[in-house]
Amino acid sequence: MTATDPALTALAQSWCALSLLHGKIEAHVERALQAKHGLSVREYSLLDVLNRQHDGEGGHLQMKQVADAVVLSQSATTRLVTRLEERGLLARYLCPTDRRGIYTDVSEAGATLLDEARPTNDGALREALDEAARNPELAPLVKAVETLRVPA
Repeated sequence: MTATDPALTALAQSWCALSLLHGKIEAHVERALQAKHGLSVREYSLLDVLNRQHDGEGGHLQMKQVADAVVLSQSATTRLVTRLEERGLLARYLCPTDRRGIYTDVSEAGATLLDEARPTNDGALREALDEAARNPELAPLVKAVETLRVPA
């Protein structure tokens, strides 16, 4: 294969379209969350991931798992956790069974803000997908996103 191979060019164009769709959606959702709730997309995602934790087996996430879930490095995730903790939206505590482990939970204020922000996030996501669906290059990707079912 060469750099001008049509298959590579098509693959690169498809990747660019996917990247464009992601960027458009994230920017739209970011504006909505910032305007109405003072949250970034990453902050919302972090609160959402941590809010889904539970006290059962495997219910609390390690920082690496949280970082993977919000698609950030561990150091960036730690900085984000610190900022949200300083805002009173999260709280850290030692793992009761392993004193080396530190857990992070959403505070009552964080849960309230997340509940208030969820309709904004969902509505902005819907708006961004509807807008992208009108673009013939992005419409197949929108359809794929809308039909994708992630295992629980």
